[in-house]
Amino acid sequence: MEKTEYILDGSAFATLEEFSQHFSERVLRGYQWHGNLDSLNDILRGGFGTPEAGFVLVWRDHALSRSRLGHAEMVKRLERIRQTCHSSNVASVDYELSAARKGLGPTMFDLLVEIIRRHGEGGSEAEDGVDLVLA
Repeated sequence: MEKTEYILDGSAFATLEEFSQHFSERVLRGYQWHGNLDSLNDILRGGFGTPEAGFVLVWRDHALSRSRLGHAEMVKRLERIRQTCHSSNVASVDYELSAARKGLGPTMFDLLVEIIRRHGEGGSEAEDGVDLVLA
């Protein structure tokens, strides 16, 4: 059986919030994802309007997304996390935040791709059958 294919248009979003809205509109049925990365991981396992037999995500204009979802977006995410994280995690978040402000470490694009690929061939949750095509 051929997998359902969903198209993500990298020119249609510039922030994690916009990506989550776009992803929800294009991929999910009856569910709105709000940008929490743990939730994305759960969504890719199925049961949130995605096909149970896996699916293909074609991310068009991914080079533009790589630029837009860069270190500046990572800084915004880490600043939000720092506001509510447990005091025992502040030093770790501060370390990541400092690196992101210097343009070091993973970008938001990197994290999204890593999470998606975890659910595809060769990933730790490959049984979910999510294939990512960067176009």
